[in-house]
Amino acid sequence: MDEVVALASELIRFDTTNTGSPDGTGGERLAAEYVAERLEDVGYETTYVESGAPGRGNVFARLPGSDPSRGALMVHSHLDVVPADASEWSVHPFSGEVSGGYVWGRGAVDMKHLAAMSLAVARRFRRDGVVPPRDIVFAYLADEEAGGVHGAGWLVTHRPDLFDGVTEAVSEVGGFSLTVADGVRAYLVETAEKGVGWLRLSTRGTPGHGSLLHTDNAVSRLAAAVARLDAHEFPLVLTPPVRDFLAGVSELTGVPFSEDDPAAVLGRLGSVARMIGASLRDTANVTMFTAGYKDNVVPSTASAIFDCRMLPGREEAFLSEVDAVVGPGVSREWKSMPPVQTTFDGTLVDAMTAALVAEDPDARLLPYMLSAGTDAKSFQRLGIRNLGFAPLRLPPDLDFTALFHGIDERVPVDGLLFGTRVLDRFLRMC
Repeated sequence: MDEVVALASELIRFDTTNTGSPDGTGGERLAAEYVAERLEDVGYETTYVESGAPGRGNVFARLPGSDPSRGALMVHSHLDVVPADASEWSVHPFSGEVSGGYVWGRGAVDMKHLAAMSLAVARRFRRDGVVPPRDIVFAYLADEEAGGVHGAGWLVTHRPDLFDGVTEAVSEVGGFSLTVADGVRAYLVETAEKGVGWLRLSTRGTPGHGSLLHTDNAVSRLAAAVARLDAHEFPLVLTPPVRDFLAGVSELTGVPFSEDDPAAVLGRLGSVARMIGASLRDTANVTMFTAGYKDNVVPSTASAIFDCRMLPGREEAFLSEVDAVVGPGVSREWKSMPPVQTTFDGTLVDAMTAALVAEDPDARLLPYMLSAGTDAKSFQRLGIRNLGFAPLRLPPDLDFTALFHGIDERVPVDGLLFGTRVLDRFLRMC
């Protein structure tokens, strides 16, 4: 078995479930210690850091480059994963099973595949004495799935020394292929992320016995506000990366692209259309609803949580629109993380292009905006330029976006091997 496949399988076997609790489950520490051991095996000096929350391990290693005057490049992966219910899966989610041409398990896509690929390349470089053109910082982080409070966010605030000289970074949800026509593959490079917000709507009413007449019911008032916001469609806004992506797909497929009707191009994207479509407008999706404590008591309070994603520059307008939609009698609490943006140009993008085309001559790179968020939101506070580039060549019929946090999460073995070759080439010329 190729080393990257073995590494991916072994990393998945660590149950690094992130429940959102500060204490964690201990799996992140074990996985981080495993990564540190694999790096130290080939001669790296590693730094292991915890935020103070037990079991939330972060590991760093630096490979010196040939030109110390250039800024360093960081390749970062998170080791935590979202929960998985084994009863819903075809295989155990923490088995790391290799079968049917895939490595299976929670985190295979989000995002232990890049952790395995970067670890395999880091080990190869050290064994073979490779000196990259600039310093490479390999980072393996905790707590991304809960906002990086005990990972990237804490490190940026408390250990900025670990990022000394880092000017650019690459990580997840980019570099994967999308087959847009027969034999025509676009590789999506993330150049932007929507802002993230968590919205709590709350109502108060008159409590009492469930058998009486009630005209001031907190639950019904909240339910009506939630239904209005859930049904609301925010305005379509074409940001530069989304416009460039849709224009690129139009060029590759021959389907005309009109800014007045981007749906025509979206229709050529298959399952990925859900992710790209979410980058055309703000979104607000209800995820939690809390009310009541007994079946015959009308409660005095009710609350709901919305996961909100805003296009760059839209947060203030988004909140104004939310207030107008939910109406009076509903209070809101709000916390958010900013969007991420960069341009699709420069020597780093040139190196990505060269590395991909060397392995897939038909490759075409396109920028896009991620509708979700990553640790890049924390790293941009240090002035680091962030791009999503975790290269994978995927089967045309694989619903890749459904595997993020999904059942039967898996990554193609061929994709891992391809991605490792691309990452190796990329880091030799970055």
